[in-house]
Amino acid sequence: MKNKACWLGMVLLLFGAGHSSQNPGAVFLMIWPAARPTSMGGAFTAIADDASCLYYNQGGLAFLERTNATLMHCNWLPGLYPGMYYEYLGVSHTLPQRGTIGANVIYLTTGETDVINEQGQFLGRYTTFDVAPAVGYGFPVLPNLGVGFSAKFIYSFLVPEWVWKVMPELGIERGGTGITWAADAGVLYKPLPNLNVGLSVSNLGPNISYTSSGESDPLPRMLRLGLAYYPVQTNMVRVGITPEVQKVLVGMFSDSTKGAGQQLAAELRDAWKSLGVEASVANLVHARVGYFEDLTGARGGIVLQRGDEPAVHYGIMDVLTRRNLGKFKSLGFTFGFGIEFRRFKFDLGIDQFIYDFTTANRKFSFSYQF
Repeated sequence: MKNKACWLGMVLLLFGAGHSSQNPGAVFLMIWPAARPTSMGGAFTAIADDASCLYYNQGGLAFLERTNATLMHCNWLPGLYPGMYYEYLGVSHTLPQRGTIGANVIYLTTGETDVINEQGQFLGRYTTFDVAPAVGYGFPVLPNLGVGFSAKFIYSFLVPEWVWKVMPELGIERGGTGITWAADAGVLYKPLPNLNVGLSVSNLGPNISYTSSGESDPLPRMLRLGLAYYPVQTNMVRVGITPEVQKVLVGMFSDSTKGAGQQLAAELRDAWKSLGVEASVANLVHARVGYFEDLTGARGGIVLQRGDEPAVHYGIMDVLTRRNLGKFKSLGFTFGFGIEFRRFKFDLGIDQFIYDFTTANRKFSFSYQF
């Protein structure tokens, strides 16, 4: 039981939610699915050109062709919790002249958890998990403008009821599961042949509650805004650059001790910032690299250390506008590659270097176009 509480607390810190007046629940919805977006620091809102677009930007469904499917597996952050793994399955199918429908499912488990009372007695074990299936639809409003929507069911299983019965000292009788729903929406606009603009909002729905007290937590509502610029587009080589900003909307402007300008600056600093680069050769081999910073959650960015003081995560603007911040220690970079053969594609994405603790975080995706 203590391990589970530690894990939940660590996840809130990892995703920068600890500063808010109200912490979000169902934080597994904030984990990037699919290897390709992960390798670009999560910057995919303005690309959204495969079956994972149902998570990043539903507007991308409008431009998909044929039937697409992608499956991802990841032993997620084993350095934090050895039994965790994360799965994603997404499919899309184009309806001639009627847009594209899609569906996906996200699944996360921390593996088995031992139940041990205060006397050190082993009482049993259970497996905790979170799952969120979704369905969506996207269609072109104009030849270069697509919009899309999706709805998801969210089920979070943290602790079975038998735990409360064998550990009455906890003072809890029920509340180990949470159920709710949410809606997402996105727009993908292609004003120029080499420029995309993407905007999406996700996890809009009722709060989720895990306790018998009636208290609940808001879903991790997020806003994403990204650009995708392609300076090189030939038959042999294609290069794309995609900057993106992601903002957790929970607890915004909640610090009444600060003025409006100070709160706005704090919210902008709190936003996740990504920059991804993708280079493709003959549409067969793809190399990707990304940069990511979440300064509130102490993930990524430019990590510097001054003397014996603890290392600090800084943003690019900090380094450009301030001096004597310390010596360079690490950089929040991500990377990966893809191999494509006919209609089959394999992708690998690695983002373990955005975390301060030692871990391995490799996402493997397999995609096919029917």
